[in-house]
Amino acid sequence: MTSRHLFVLATFLVPFQQSALFAAERPPNFVVIFTDDQGYADVGCFGSPDIRTPRLDGMAGEGMKFTSFYAQPVCGPSRAALMTGCYPMRVAERGNTKQVHPILHSKEFTIAEILKTRGYATGCFGKWDLAKHAQQGFFIDLFPTRQGFDYFYGTPTSNDRVVNLYRNEELIEPKTNMATLTKRYTDEAIGFMRKHKDRPFFVYIPHTMPHTRLDASAQFKGKSKRGLYGDVIEEIDFNVGRVIDAINELKLTDNTYVIFTSDNGPWLIKNKDHADGHLPRDHGGSAGPLRSGKVSTFEGGVRVPTIVWGPGRVPAGMVCTSIASTLDVLPTFAALAGADVPTDRVIDGEDIRHLIHGEFDKASADKAYYYYLRVHLQAVRQGNWKLHLPREKEPIGAAPFSRNGHIAPADRVGFTKPFLVNLETDLGETTDVSGQHPDVVKRLLALAEAMREDLGDYDRVGTNMRFFDLTGPRPSKPPVPPARTRPQRRKPAAK
Repeated sequence: MTSRHLFVLATFLVPFQQSALFAAERPPNFVVIFTDDQGYADVGCFGSPDIRTPRLDGMAGEGMKFTSFYAQPVCGPSRAALMTGCYPMRVAERGNTKQVHPILHSKEFTIAEILKTRGYATGCFGKWDLAKHAQQGFFIDLFPTRQGFDYFYGTPTSNDRVVNLYRNEELIEPKTNMATLTKRYTDEAIGFMRKHKDRPFFVYIPHTMPHTRLDASAQFKGKSKRGLYGDVIEEIDFNVGRVIDAINELKLTDNTYVIFTSDNGPWLIKNKDHADGHLPRDHGGSAGPLRSGKVSTFEGGVRVPTIVWGPGRVPAGMVCTSIASTLDVLPTFAALAGADVPTDRVIDGEDIRHLIHGEFDKASADKAYYYYLRVHLQAVRQGNWKLHLPREKEPIGAAPFSRNGHIAPADRVGFTKPFLVNLETDLGETTDVSGQHPDVVKRLLALAEAMREDLGDYDRVGTNMRFFDLTGPRPSKPPVPPARTRPQRRKPAAK
């Protein structure tokens, strides 16, 4: 933690040290299990027909399902949103460049840093992806151990080719066996909980999979009807159960919240014909009734399966349909812990204790969610209404995903005018009803314009977009890396 972090966080901590709140009963423990590219319908209780997830289904039965819970369309931005409580467009990055996968600036605050002001032990077990999207050549000074975590056991980024395994900042196993990762992350997380059972802890388990490349241990490989992808999910499910069992064994059930969710929708490029995953040989997931998948602002790209468990505090067997997102995790945990959030910057998330405690009547009907792909605002939702904003088929602000090969051709579309859907009656986002509801279109367009002014869009920098390394004037447009150009192949010389 930097000296600046220590100074600012100390100003938050002092009032709590002097209050009765700090002397009250021990703050709750938090566990976040964050899978990679798991689709909305890749859990039994969310509709999977062929993947067995008895422990997640049981967790939902003892807790609460969130059916309108959102992440970001791509893995790096999703992690930035979860850790900071902010839209990825808002957070500052090293060098002020808006990368595809954010390189989180050291002056941003993470959940771990906020919770440490209340004496939490903090551990991260799995994929980080906020110190550069690379297994080598990343910024070690932006590792979890420098961003509020006492302990790290995991890997710098995705398993696209290899996984290099680190303990804290030491490389302990290059090119590790990916089949072992799900179990080993869980082993380490459980060990951390046992070690710190007498103080509040925050355990973050961002699993490497089901982001491909896929692999599973011998105990699960070849056992699912859904092929290797199903094997991977069923192994994750088993290890979620191990975490729950450990919490029960440690007698921490009455004071622990567990959240299970995914970082974005399914990777459809790994399925035959970009179809929703259903074949045993498909290596990507399923969004079920939702349209499209990862790298899309249709619901299938950003609405993720989410379960919150906390016996005695989270009502059993309930379903929350209110809008919520990974942005809300930081302010909610801070409120539950009796901590504070920084007041010198905008935090996009909100405290949703009322939702996880079943007080749905306290949900704000005005809450809006904004769908960004890269630096492009593409849609806004409020209530059951979702408005896709006019955009080109290959929008500049979505580069390098403008010509989006990740999703099915039918979903690579533009809109010449606002495209309004009622998600209650048209979950697949097929029918434009803007002509019947001009008042709704007007209201949502106004929300979008206000967000452009506040946060920005592909053609403008918002008032509250953060840049911590500027030496000159603020940029007028979001600074993005230069487009990659493929080298031209030389034609063979004429004979």
